[in-house]
Amino acid sequence: MTRLSIFLLLAVIASALALVHSQYETRRLFMALESANKEAKRLAVDQDRLQVERRAQATPLRVEQIARQQLQMRAASPAITQYVSSQDAAASGKEARP
Repeated sequence: MTRLSIFLLLAVIASALALVHSQYETRRLFMALESANKEAKRLAVDQDRLQVERRAQATPLRVEQIARQQLQMRAASPAITQYVSSQDAAASGKEARP
């Protein structure tokens, strides 16, 4: 009877330790999940903010300002436009060949 009691006591202690370990793991995993959810929300907010910034940077007025100021481009006008006809292109192509 004493052996059975000792065996049952050890089984209860082992079961209790397994339960404590299981609860600890559950809490640890829950905290990791909450942390991941919080990070996902933060990243979603950052993505939305960056998309808004990208849309603001790509407005036609802003692109035109950058083209004029930084790239020193200007709008095409008939005064600076050169037209090439197909006859001119064919004639220059024949002259360029040896």
